[in-house]
Amino acid sequence: MNVAEGFKIIIMKSNKLSILLCLALTGFSAVQANVVLPKILGHNMVLQRNKPVPVWGTAGKGEKVTVTFAGQTKIAVANDSGRWEVKLLPMKASEEAREMVIAGKNTIVLKNILVGEVWLCSGQSNMEYAMRKNSKLQNTVRGTHPAEDDLLTASNPNIRIFLVRRKYMSPDSTHTGWSSAIASEAALKDFSAVGYFYAKELYAKLHIPIGMISSAVPGSRIEPWIEADKMNVSPKMKDGKVLEPLIADGGDPGKFYTTMIQPLIPFALKGFLWYQGESACFLNETIRYAYKQKALMESWRNDWNEPKAPFYFVQIAPYTYSGAKDVRPHTAENLPEFWESQALLLKLPETGMVTITDLVDSIVDLHPGYKWEVGRRLSLVALNKTYGMKDVVCSGPSYKSMKIAGNAIEITFDHPGGGLLSRDGKPLTWFSVSGAEGKFYPATAEIKGNNVIVSSPDVPRPVNVRFAWNEAAQSNFVNKEGLPAVPFRSDNPWEKLFW
Repeated sequence: MNVAEGFKIIIMKSNKLSILLCLALTGFSAVQANVVLPKILGHNMVLQRNKPVPVWGTAGKGEKVTVTFAGQTKIAVANDSGRWEVKLLPMKASEEAREMVIAGKNTIVLKNILVGEVWLCSGQSNMEYAMRKNSKLQNTVRGTHPAEDDLLTASNPNIRIFLVRRKYMSPDSTHTGWSSAIASEAALKDFSAVGYFYAKELYAKLHIPIGMISSAVPGSRIEPWIEADKMNVSPKMKDGKVLEPLIADGGDPGKFYTTMIQPLIPFALKGFLWYQGESACFLNETIRYAYKQKALMESWRNDWNEPKAPFYFVQIAPYTYSGAKDVRPHTAENLPEFWESQALLLKLPETGMVTITDLVDSIVDLHPGYKWEVGRRLSLVALNKTYGMKDVVCSGPSYKSMKIAGNAIEITFDHPGGGLLSRDGKPLTWFSVSGAEGKFYPATAEIKGNNVIVSSPDVPRPVNVRFAWNEAAQSNFVNKEGLPAVPFRSDNPWEKLFW
């Protein structure tokens, strides 16, 4: 073969490659022009009742997209970047399995869709704590619970779950992110135990479909869950002191927000559940964490355009942080100070907190069991505060005020429920009092109606009182509904300095 023939063959091959490349690009453009849905929109999903319901996606520029569901038809035109969105009118709860048809260049039919209540739960490992781990729990000092049976017997098709996975939130053509939380569904094994039992309790009281979205990462700090630019603020306290910008603490702001929260927006929700803080406590954070939690809550509410969306959270469990091998020194009081910073959020509207100081078998276990009870207690908060069931007691006794009565202090509590009592019938534990010099001594505590009288022979003139002010505190002080008292100190230095 001479040189001319060689060049001819090369040119022919180049032309074929060009044609193939053009065909590939044409096919790619055609695929891009198709209607594409985000991962969160799929078969088996639950849509939020009584609110406008966004349905969105991408298509070719200028393409008309029609969405039909439950007797409604909405039309949108894709903008210059290909994005389109419609909003379905508010709908009543429905257990009827219906189809949603999204039609443009192509047609997508989403099946088995319900309408009810949708909640997003997030945080670190104790929220991520999967049902398969929960099922391994055996008899404990606080008795048994049939939680291990749910992986074998769960049979409610009206509870639906969606597990956010960091690497799999890109749109796909299967639309299979949602699953029924029933025993035959493998997805239940990997789903948040707290989230599932929360949904189970809600359904038992509301009798409408419940959709749970779990987006949690073990070991994660709070910063990655907050949009990065929302961290570039310098909190100002009521005394005029300005703190360092929150972003100065590092922690990869926005890392998980971008991959695990943003792809869910603007899917209609009722509210948020948050269970996180252990990583911050290891770093000996206290007051700055309160501002970060506030920033997270306000950021998410703003994203969903829901300024009053409920935000309910879990006060982390007792643990020996003082024994942790960390560059930051800890004392037995650092955890109570963190509990105090978490409780500050309760001063903000539409918030609620559950205390779990009693749900620990070992204070060297960072991941205690009883996740079914954590979920149940969160549901009590929602039933009382969100669903208007004011007869549902949703908190243990919480400090309201104190007065000095001779050589004793009389404490008044909010949330006494059906009355105050000792869980085991023994004297109340973990109370202490101090005099003017500020040194605290163990105190005896006696229930008197809805008040508690505390005193100590070492403090003839008491000034302040503390309860459960130790990382190991697992007090027997509860209300008749069995909910534990919230740790507190009457000498809280932050009470009048925050929001």
